[in-house]
Amino acid sequence: MWYPALVTVAATAEPVSLVEAKRHVHAEDFADDDAQVSLLIASARNHVEKYCNTRFATQTVVVKCDCFGDMARLPEAPVQSVTSITYVDTDGATQTLATSVYDARSDGLESSIMLKYGQTWPAIQPKSRITVTAVVGSAEVPAAVKHAILLFLAGGYEMRDNAAAAAWTTFDSLLSNHRRGI
Repeated sequence: MWYPALVTVAATAEPVSLVEAKRHVHAEDFADDDAQVSLLIASARNHVEKYCNTRFATQTVVVKCDCFGDMARLPEAPVQSVTSITYVDTDGATQTLATSVYDARSDGLESSIMLKYGQTWPAIQPKSRITVTAVVGSAEVPAAVKHAILLFLAGGYEMRDNAAAAAWTTFDSLLSNHRRGI
């Protein structure tokens, strides 16, 4: 079983630039709202990531699970690289799994950590957690996802209070093919 991820290094670049966002909301002629638009970009990306259960900006996360069998399907995707895998051995000592034991795989929507040929997972102390630290996020964001981010932030820019959401929106339609289940 996987536990909720903790972002340890936040995204430093967004899939939609400030210039693109300002152009979309017709605010390119002034800088008064730049801080607000930047906040809306990050907020929209965060909402889209949670909606799709996929990271669209590069960031580092730490996730924990109960057993090595959980590695067949990671809760975070896409995984760019695995920084470390740590576990508590049967003697109670924290160990870092050697990279020679495993391969990280990602096809964009699904990510996994698999044993290399001839390797075995080490024994862990009962009731301990395995910790995976990984860099996740899309190298290239699909156009539909960028469009959805722009739609979401435009709604926040133009309507600065809460409004009831419709049952199925353009936002949902754009993202439905990029959503992954857990």
